[in-house]
Amino acid sequence: MQHILVATDFSERSDRALRRATLLAKSAGARLTLLSVVDDDRPRHVVDTERREAESLIRRMARTVTEADGVACEGRVSEADAFVGIAAAAADLAPDLLVIGPHRRQVLKDVFVGSTAERTIRTVRCPVLMANAPPAGDYRHILMTTDLSEVSLGALRRFMGLGLAEAAPRRSVLNVYDALALNLTMAHTMTEEQRAFHLMDEGASAARSLAGFMESLGGPWAEQVIRHEKTTAAVEILDAAHDLAADLIVLAARSKSGVERLLLGSVAENVLRAAGVDVLVLPTLASD
Repeated sequence: MQHILVATDFSERSDRALRRATLLAKSAGARLTLLSVVDDDRPRHVVDTERREAESLIRRMARTVTEADGVACEGRVSEADAFVGIAAAAADLAPDLLVIGPHRRQVLKDVFVGSTAERTIRTVRCPVLMANAPPAGDYRHILMTTDLSEVSLGALRRFMGLGLAEAAPRRSVLNVYDALALNLTMAHTMTEEQRAFHLMDEGASAARSLAGFMESLGGPWAEQVIRHEKTTAAVEILDAAHDLAADLIVLAARSKSGVERLLLGSVAENVLRAAGVDVLVLPTLASD
């Protein structure tokens, strides 16, 4: 990584994003850009006042990061809706990584329009890190997830290019598999022994498929984990992160367009909404 963009609204949530981004920048030798977006849908005198305050705060923050942490840092203030401003800055600056804080969980608003974080992740082309946990140091255990598709393969290759995986002492790759027969109407005719055998057989097949997938990534450089999708993929990912004491979850999110951008409920969005640890989302590109 050479350039990290950090979005801040000067809240405690944003402080987590800035601290995590600073740690990553120090480790990678990258530079930071701090971004504050002033809501422009208000009277002009209010916008002007908030912009001046934001510019003053951004300058002080950038100077502190440069002097105290030894990381090259500059600030930028724009006027727009938060999601629009962040997406525009990401398109203009083309950072290697965008870091944001956890969104406020406003249930009704999120149901209808999605949070700023979710809308941003659907739009930008760079990896997005949501800093959920208070940063206490470098990542110790990274949990990468895959559905074994070519899209997922391209996303994980992009993640490896960030240089985060090799820096962590422990790495795991998770595949959540579906035992289809157990979800069909005929499942109730199966005995417990038949169900257990079918689950074992599907698990063995999933393990072989994951091993082959890892070979495509250059070999078994991470612990391989499979879990049966007893509930939902998002719940299984979160449970695996808890069981393995992972402090970073890595997800691939398929690019969407048109009406699909408005639909909520994807695996990535559900993990983002519920995770207590950091989540890195890799938007997949058309070439993946």
